Amino acid sequence: MARSGAGELANVDKLLITGGTALDGTIDVSGAKNATLPILAATLLASEPVTVSNVPQLKDVATTITLLQSMGVQVTFDEKLNVEVDATAVNNRCAPYELVKTMRASILVLGPLVARFGEADVSLPGGCAIGARPVNLHVQGLQAMGAHVVVENGFIRARADRLQGTHIVFDTVTVTGTENLMMAAVLADGETVLENAAREPEITDLANFLQQMGAKISGAGTSTIRIEGVDSLAGTQYKVLPDRIECGTYLVAAAMTGGRIRLNHAAPENLEAVILKLQEAGALVEYGDDWIALDMQGKRPQAVDIRTSPYPGFPTDMQAQFCAMNAMSSGVGTVTETIFENRFQHVLELQRMGADIQIEGNMAVCRGVEKLTAAPVMATDLRASAGLILAGLAAEGETLVDRIYHVDRGYERIEEKLHQLVAQIKRVPG
Repeated sequence: MARSGAGELANVDKLLITGGTALDGTIDVSGAKNATLPILAATLLASEPVTVSNVPQLKDVATTITLLQSMGVQVTFDEKLNVEVDATAVNNRCAPYELVKTMRASILVLGPLVARFGEADVSLPGGCAIGARPVNLHVQGLQAMGAHVVVENGFIRARADRLQGTHIVFDTVTVTGTENLMMAAVLADGETVLENAAREPEITDLANFLQQMGAKISGAGTSTIRIEGVDSLAGTQYKVLPDRIECGTYLVAAAMTGGRIRLNHAAPENLEAVILKLQEAGALVEYGDDWIALDMQGKRPQAVDIRTSPYPGFPTDMQAQFCAMNAMSSGVGTVTETIFENRFQHVLELQRMGADIQIEGNMAVCRGVEKLTAAPVMATDLRASAGLILAGLAAEGETLVDRIYHVDRGYERIEEKLHQLVAQIKRVPG
């Protein structure tokens, strides 16, 4: 499933971008990475084969599939890249460090393994270096459901005869925590109530998938989710929802370059906070049931103030892209990051391209410059790499973006899609 060039060259590939071209064209939005990963983890709960479609070809998806296969799960693909997952013969309940260290979402196998098999040994996760994302809420939730959980030698080790339904109130909103405990609860004995649950569309997508397999869930998409445990889950066929962060990234790319874009297979209802800020920046945005169109009419964007917050607020995963846009917009815009404490590493790289951005605590104050100038830059995490690519598209000259293995974790065929929008971009060896 890893896209070409994302294998052994992952650490040395770079993207060479010649900026200054207004993007123009139409592309299809891929399936959502942040919905695909928990859905693939949830296939461990099914006692029959499951087929998942609209699965994006990404490094994180490939890692998840490798992790499932290491447990004895059978994974096959058809000619349309539908993924059939058969977890009827799982013979290993361990998620090793070698796989988990590259991707935090690996912890999502914890809940399903304990719920169905009564045991799990999951390595403490790695992933993007964007600050502390503790797993204590996952552990506390499973303990509240009757599991014996210890953290030792770098592993979360959980055991339970059968999980018991309970009432859980999250101290803070946690997306993966909500997903993990919702998956654990579907096979528990009795009712589980999750309060202060995350409300992201990807959680609703996971709930819809579980319901199609026979789970009893209500309230997904609200802050209170109720799950009535069942004895087993059956097979199903399911299509993953569109990726709202990929969609938002390309919209910002078109806005930064003064261009226009149409995105098909989109879900505009999941992007309201982003669309409002793009309109505030001066973009004309139209949308229908499954498409979004943006036209910047050759104008320079106006700087906007954003403050990240859990859904339905402004997504932290779009913060770096709006930082890049503010850097070359007219006026002054502030970007306040409330989710992660270490998510401004891309600012130092944008400064190398001439951006006038000052970091004050958890706020970046962006004074727009008329033109960014090309420079060699280095990606530090997935969304930071997207922000730097966008800056390169808008900058004068040739920008070389290093460490693009980060971008391959979350954007399907990014240079091919940008080619469809007449961008001058190519993948080059290091």
